[in-house]
Amino acid sequence: QVQLVESGGGLVQPGGSLRLSCAASGSIRTINAMGWYRQAPGKQRELVATITSSTNYADSVKGRFTISRDNAKNTVYLQMNSLKPEDTAVYYCNANINRYGSRYNYDYWGQGTQVTVSS
Repeated sequence: QVQLVESGGGLVQPGGSLRLSCAASGSIRTINAMGWYRQAPGKQRELVATITSSTNYADSVKGRFTISRDNAKNTVYLQMNSLKPEDTAVYYCNANINRYGSRYNYDYWGQGTQVTVSS
């Protein structure tokens, strides 16, 4: 099995920073794309950022958020700066993974971590 475990969420004031981490573990052969998504109350889940050999960001976070990964640790990070109240959401980690013994790649999700931006 494969697990994604997120950490780093919390309460922060507007203009503050947080760093999210997501570590993948289990029977992993390769990890392709990794990314972060978020879901605010009453809204659909939306893409925040993804990383392969390049990075991709939602327009709403460009210039404020930075996604990175450590392939040796099977970990993806999201550095969030200049946070705004509208960034408040549950943030989910996603990874496209090929497991040992499987011909196919599958998407896996973390359990989510709450980020609240409020004064």
